[in-house]
Amino acid sequence: MHRMTRRATLALAGASLAAPALAYPDRPVRIVLGGPPGGLNDIVARALAQPLGTILGQSMVVENRPGAGASIGATHAARSAPDGYTLWTGIVDTQAILPTSMRNLAYDPDRDFAPITFLCNAPFAIAVGPSKPGIDSFEALMMAAAAKPEAISFASWGVASTPHLAMQRIVLPRKIEMLHVPFAGAAPALQAVVAGQVDCTALPAGGIAQMARAGRVKALAVLAKQRVALLPEVPTLVELGGELDSGIWLALYAPTGTPAPIVARLNAAAREAMQTPGFVEVLRQQGAVPEPSTPEELAALGRRERTAWAEVVRATGAYLE
Repeated sequence: MHRMTRRATLALAGASLAAPALAYPDRPVRIVLGGPPGGLNDIVARALAQPLGTILGQSMVVENRPGAGASIGATHAARSAPDGYTLWTGIVDTQAILPTSMRNLAYDPDRDFAPITFLCNAPFAIAVGPSKPGIDSFEALMMAAAAKPEAISFASWGVASTPHLAMQRIVLPRKIEMLHVPFAGAAPALQAVVAGQVDCTALPAGGIAQMARAGRVKALAVLAKQRVALLPEVPTLVELGGELDSGIWLALYAPTGTPAPIVARLNAAAREAMQTPGFVEVLRQQGAVPEPSTPEELAALGRRERTAWAEVVRATGAYLE
């Protein structure tokens, strides 16, 4: 009798552990992101939410929590219950740059997040505005910048942001000093270049392509391994003798402690959602393509990226309080 009772107890315990994964999800799921509405992260998260919700059989609620370089949203997501009902759309800034650049960061990307899948990389394009009409190539831009320290200004969406550090990765080996002008987001940074308030920028190719087609900026190079379909005539930095392949990458995470069966379910569902025509088209408009991964591949990528960006942060002293 004692042995049978013990077996029954173990069976019930096993069933109770498996039940949440088997029943998951049975209510709406939140996708938290650290950017404002209308930004690249927001666009991609909302494009993913619709097919992902259909596949999972539940509605997906996208929740914007911008501020402090997106660390506010990341901290909130990291501290949420690890039950699969709060997901986090992390970007290179939150998962790879802030751990070095921001002192006293309230979360740890390895300790506090369970990787689900990589989503995409939206490559940067370098563009100049009307304030520099004679600069019609990447090399011309570098020559103008080399002529005098801080003779050329560039816009980004903040100190220690990806566009800030990406431009530094270009000019540091050339021993060039450019004037960094930070803004509160990609849109105002690009508008400043269009208005001639700042000379150039390195921002996601989707936004640059729109302004280039309207004749309001000139795209000089894309920071990708291959040319971007939105800017087919614009050479890659690799073609121009550089090595940098940079942009905004996005990935899906859950709070650490989320049961492995739920993470596996989310990985499979997200991979399926990323192949839907609507999601593929949204990424195409941003110069990106779906790049699903395993959780293990995403974890390894995060470690590599943190090492690479930490070197730039230390070299530039781009620290945040």
